Amino acid sequence: MMRLAVATLFCCLLAATLSSSAQETTEQMASYYYNNHEFDKAIELYEPLYNRTQNSFYYQMLYNCYLETGQPKEAERLVEKRIKRYPRDLFLYVDLGTIYHKNGERKKAERQFSSAISKLGRDSKQANDLAVAFENAGRNDLAIQTYLKSRDNLNSRLIYVMELATLYKKNGDYDKMMSEYFDLLDNAPGNTASVQIALQRALSETSDDRIADGLRKTLISRIRQHPDNQQYLDMMIWFSLQQKDFEFALTQAKAVDARFPDQGGLQVLRVAQIAANNEAFDVASQAYAHLVAKGSESPLYFDSRIGLLNVKYAQINQSHAVDNKMLDNLEREYESTINELGKSPKTVQLMRNYAHLLAYGNGNANTDNARLQKAADLLYDIIEMPRVPQNTIYEVKLELGDLLLFSGETWDASLLYGQVEKAAKNDVIGAMAKFKNAKLSYYNNDFSWAKSQLDVLRASTSKLIANDAMELSLLISDNMEEDSTYDMLELYAAADLMFYRGQLDSALVLLDAITIRALSHPLFDEVLMQKAKIRMKQGRYNEADSLLQFVAEHYADDILADDALFLRAELNEQQLNNPARARECYERILLDYPVSLYADRARKRYNALKSTLP
Repeated sequence: MMRLAVATLFCCLLAATLSSSAQETTEQMASYYYNNHEFDKAIELYEPLYNRTQNSFYYQMLYNCYLETGQPKEAERLVEKRIKRYPRDLFLYVDLGTIYHKNGERKKAERQFSSAISKLGRDSKQANDLAVAFENAGRNDLAIQTYLKSRDNLNSRLIYVMELATLYKKNGDYDKMMSEYFDLLDNAPGNTASVQIALQRALSETSDDRIADGLRKTLISRIRQHPDNQQYLDMMIWFSLQQKDFEFALTQAKAVDARFPDQGGLQVLRVAQIAANNEAFDVASQAYAHLVAKGSESPLYFDSRIGLLNVKYAQINQSHAVDNKMLDNLEREYESTINELGKSPKTVQLMRNYAHLLAYGNGNANTDNARLQKAADLLYDIIEMPRVPQNTIYEVKLELGDLLLFSGETWDASLLYGQVEKAAKNDVIGAMAKFKNAKLSYYNNDFSWAKSQLDVLRASTSKLIANDAMELSLLISDNMEEDSTYDMLELYAAADLMFYRGQLDSALVLLDAITIRALSHPLFDEVLMQKAKIRMKQGRYNEADSLLQFVAEHYADDILADDALFLRAELNEQQLNNPARARECYERILLDYPVSLYADRARKRYNALKSTLP
């Protein structure tokens, strides 16, 4: 008896396994026919599968096949039988109504749709399934009705907000979309981040200005109705920042600060930081100055003092020709700020910026030894300071090496570069140190050694270092091949070093010597670029613009063409007040040099100018 029972059990298991395997094979064949639009063959397989299992997936596939093969009656019978079996699946009424609608029986279809909505109970999943079915059928209006009725049934204003807002957006009913989001914030302020993400997506996914206009109007209306509601003011600041309307954002942030002094300053600080990151330096300066004016007792005073100086430093750095009066004022501010706040890991960036101003700020070779020594002392102080991150130490060592190179102490500069290269040989900062040492060898006319190091760096993980290494390597190799004596390359390297040291007139003499001594030379585009940079440093912007135009037009296939275009675009946008020409240069980079390192920045500036120009 025991053996008979075991045998019977084995046979049952074997039969079940074979049956399951057969069903799986049949399903795979049915799916194959369906995907290949052989719906008649798919029906032959899905019908027995569905009849045997009543599986919802097989139902849906069979329903689709009947409609695809023009068998509405079969589809109707299928749906009606399933409704009797599963009356709570209200989405089945949508299937039935869809059949009627396809047959032109619109009144019968609408009755089915209405019947489905009327049968809604307090089951949120049932409502969600029905709404999704309506949405899939292209009836967003009925999906909205479904959510609204379910919301009433459940007596909850906080459900289906995102679903309804999305449907209102699809229907172009932006006022109701905004109402959903802001009613949610009224009742559940903790959802601010979710609402901002949804609104940000809505703003980015469509070019319809009515969304931005609707959001602005809604915010203004709500702020007027609830002037003491900080959440609406914060949302207005957020929206203004999204639209890059930094001035209005700052106005609103100051309003928050006035009404809520215990926490409003944080919004002003946020506007300052975002404006600075977007190079809206005037707004950033105003914001930081507003916080600094609160006095040293303010908890944001420290960050604001540093932020204000960083913005002024960025403004000076952005200017190709230096205003000496502005520079003197800024240096005095750095001196007083560092004296007040002290030298610590928190003020390291201030110290670095101040050292840079002392060494290079005046843009010429008149930097005296006292200024250079003071700059070096600041950098040495950072290197010896405890608790400064190691990577920052490496960066400062490279900056100190640059300063030593600037002052003529090339051997000491090379030692510092070598220290960083050895200590961080597998990091980007190590690759940067290697590049600086290779460039120093180029300055010293050791071109073969410099090129061998640069060729290694062309495989660097840093795109910027790899690109710089490639440009310098090509400069050397092109002229090593054309000029076996390297006379012109030596002249150019000497002019390059003089330019770095701020000896602009001397650099020009050497660059002119190249053009005089060689009627034709591969260096000519580099010579023109260097002359353009010198003229920019001297504030002779129109001459620089002409030189850059010549490079971009006559050397369009050379490696410096995109550099010339981008430099010319910035020059016209920032110094020559010719945004139309700047936009043309940005556009040409995007069209002719799409893989350029400047492509992303050019696209951002082009879009910004496009929105402001006719």
